[in-house]
Amino acid sequence: MSGLDNAVLELSSRAERGIRSPLARCGSLAPVGMTIYWGQVPPVPGREGQLTAQKFNPKLKSSPAQSSPPPVARGSLWLHELKSRVFRNTRTLRVWLPPEYDGWRDTRYPVLYLNDGQNLFEATTAFAGVHWQVGETASRLISEKKIAPLIIVGIDNTGRNRVREYIPYRSADPRVIGPQGKRYPDFLLREVMPLVEKYYSVAKGPENTGLGGSSLGGLITLYTQLAMPGVFGRLLIESPSLFVANRRILEECRTFRDWPFRVCLGMGTQEAGQAEKDEKIVNDARELGTILRAAGLDKRWLKMQIEEGAAHNESAWAARFPAALEFLYSSPGSQGREPQS
Repeated sequence: MSGLDNAVLELSSRAERGIRSPLARCGSLAPVGMTIYWGQVPPVPGREGQLTAQKFNPKLKSSPAQSSPPPVARGSLWLHELKSRVFRNTRTLRVWLPPEYDGWRDTRYPVLYLNDGQNLFEATTAFAGVHWQVGETASRLISEKKIAPLIIVGIDNTGRNRVREYIPYRSADPRVIGPQGKRYPDFLLREVMPLVEKYYSVAKGPENTGLGGSSLGGLITLYTQLAMPGVFGRLLIESPSLFVANRRILEECRTFRDWPFRVCLGMGTQEAGQAEKDEKIVNDARELGTILRAAGLDKRWLKMQIEEGAAHNESAWAARFPAALEFLYSSPGSQGREPQS
């Protein structure tokens, strides 16, 4: 077994043999209301057309939301345990499949990877009980034909190690000793993405692959693009912590030219709640926008929103997510543009 397989989802041989085809069927058969599976093999249709599931590891605990899925989200949410060799820890990956998902056929789906996965799909796991409503938003945009069906992967942070994993530089503000953020691109490329591509029907290539996050999650998204160009073709950067390490990320962006197909940048005017700090934060965001435009990203490829009165919280990011997702994954103009060189 390869080192990659050792780092990814642990499955029983029975589950591993049949995971792709049954998994594909579950999305298209899912009832209204998002169904959540934790520690289970993919469900198969029962006699009345309802979904049933069989546990492959009874020691794994069920998600608190499994018995009462959000009433307005559709599709299905699969929770996988990922044991990382890069960071030497364990976290949850949350894979949302659209209702149309069907891996029995040749259909391959674009994928969006988002940091801080526990804040995306469920209030029960989100910070302060507020989530981004990712499942609800994606379901609505797909049903309205504003975007094509896609897979969205939430990558959980690891709590106390979040700051170190999301910051790639030594920093005095916030104070970080032993930053590990430079490992994050490798973590995505060697562990997260191969797991998803192995078990799900994913369309590959930068034109089909996006990455996003907020706050420090936005910072590490931006850093990953600099460190690993040509992998992600769509970036969602919400309220990025550009001030870290004396704004070093902005300096590195100035000389970078290999930007993706589309970039969505969002920031509020009351992120810190203090006028002087808020002004600096907004100015940093505007400077990043200027850098991106100078690199060749015009309004067709760059969406920038400075939202008046918006704070630094999940509610603000949830409110901006529908427009961001539509911009990043809408069909018109999404083909035919190459990354800047």
